[in-house]
Amino acid sequence: MTKLGGGRRQSLRPIFPWRRGFSRRLNLIRRLVLLLVFIALASPIYFHLKLRRFHQMQMARCGWLGNPPLICAHGGDSTNAFPNTMGAYHIALRSQVDCIEIDVSRSSDGVLFALHDRDLQQISRNHTSKVGYFSSHEIRELHLNHQFQSGFNDRKIPTIEDSLMLISRSVRQVILDAKVGPPAYEKGLTENILSVVERTNCMNCIVWAKSDSLVRDIIRRSANITVGYIVMNDSSAGNRSTLLRMKKAVVVGVYHVLIDEKIVKTLHGRNKRVYAWTVDDEVSMKRMLYERVDGIVTSNPTLLQQVMLEMRTRCLEEGFSLR
Repeated sequence: MTKLGGGRRQSLRPIFPWRRGFSRRLNLIRRLVLLLVFIALASPIYFHLKLRRFHQMQMARCGWLGNPPLICAHGGDSTNAFPNTMGAYHIALRSQVDCIEIDVSRSSDGVLFALHDRDLQQISRNHTSKVGYFSSHEIRELHLNHQFQSGFNDRKIPTIEDSLMLISRSVRQVILDAKVGPPAYEKGLTENILSVVERTNCMNCIVWAKSDSLVRDIIRRSANITVGYIVMNDSSAGNRSTLLRMKKAVVVGVYHVLIDEKIVKTLHGRNKRVYAWTVDDEVSMKRMLYERVDGIVTSNPTLLQQVMLEMRTRCLEEGFSLR
C-alpha cells in the first residue's frame, strides 16, 4: 500500500506465506515419485533387454545343437591316412562319423575307382596323370607307398564297389563326388554310377558333381537316387539363380568361404540341404556351426568332432537348453 501524500511503497505480503514452501515440497515429491516410477519400470526393461540379447547371442552360438550337422569325412579320414583308401575309411568309421565322401573317377575301360586325379599324380609322380587314361588293370597295379600311422596296409586303390560294400551300411550317408574328365568326360558316366549304386544297394548314397550336365542326366534317368550340385567360388555364386539352379536336387554343396546367413536361408527356403566343403580349420568349423549348415565335409573329422564336443559342453554349462 502507498501512504497518502507520498513516501515509500511497501510490498504486499502474501496472505498465506506457507503455501509457497508447500508447493515447492509438493513439486519435489512429484519429481521423486516420477523418478522412482521410472527406475521401477526401467530396471526390468533393461534387464529384460539384456537377458534377451544374451539369449540371442547364446542361440547364435549354440542353436546348431538342436540339429547338429552331419560330419562328412572327405575321402575318409584323410588326415591320418591316404585319401580314399580302406585305411582312411576304417579310421573314419572307427571315429563314428556320420558320413563319408568318396571321389569317383572312371578308368579308360569304364571301372569306377575311389581316386582323384591329384592323388593319382602323387602316386604316379607325374603331374599330368589323369585317371581316364589309365585302364583298370594299370590302376590296380599302382602301389601306394605312403606310410601313415593308421596301421592299415594301404597298398591298393579300391574300386567304388569295394568302398561302398565297406562303408555304406556303417554311416548315415555316403556322398559320391563324381569326377568328369578326359577322354570320355560325361559319356556313359551316368550309367556307370547308377549301376554301381544299384549293385551295392546303396540306399543312403548321394551323388553330386561339379558338372551340372551330369547331375541333370542322373535326375532324368533315376528318380530313386538323391542328387546334389556344387556351388563354386566364383563371381556368380551368390546369385539366386545360381544357388537354386536345379529344382529336383536335394543337396547343395557350397564352398565354405561363400556360406553366410543369406545363402543358408535361401536354400533352406527351397527345402535344400546345405553342405559346406572342404572345412579343415577350427575357425571355419565354428563358423559353419554358427551358420547352421546341414553337413560339413572335412579331411579332419576328428578335429571337427572335438570342436563340436567342446562347444556343446560350453553351451550346456552356460545353461543352454536342448528342449
